[in-house]
Amino acid sequence: MTIALYPGSFDPITNGHIDIATRASRLFDKIVIGIFSTPDKRITFSIEERVDLATRAVAHIANIEVKSYTGITVDFARQIKAQVMVRGLRMSADYEREFEMAMLNRKLYPELELVCFMASQEYQFLSSSLMKEVASLGGDINSLVPKHVAEALKNKGVSK
Repeated sequence: MTIALYPGSFDPITNGHIDIATRASRLFDKIVIGIFSTPDKRITFSIEERVDLATRAVAHIANIEVKSYTGITVDFARQIKAQVMVRGLRMSADYEREFEMAMLNRKLYPELELVCFMASQEYQFLSSSLMKEVASLGGDINSLVPKHVAEALKNKGVSK
């Protein structure tokens, strides 16, 4: 069984994230969306809220599981026995960052392979932080996130 880890802060999960997870679920036996509990950035949703939002977003995909983790991502990958790490690439800056992380991860966990998915064209621009900015300014985010995520942003006072 091939287990793939798709790590990130997912604050909150977007349709771009779901697209990557869905595509990965067709290639690997099991996908674990690993939500990093303490990212080094300001977050909107607690770890419990992020896990809940992501779990609801992928509930229709049988081979995807959502878990939170702390510490080094490759240690979590080793803990869940992942052989693959899934990442999404939107632009060249993503490639450079992912390349750096891949080289470090290869040193820390040589058995872990990196598989990058190019973002689908409709999500090339999408990031959680940009989407939250649009929401805070009253923009329509309904095509960018699942309905329950848009409602959660509104309840947090992020969306008008």
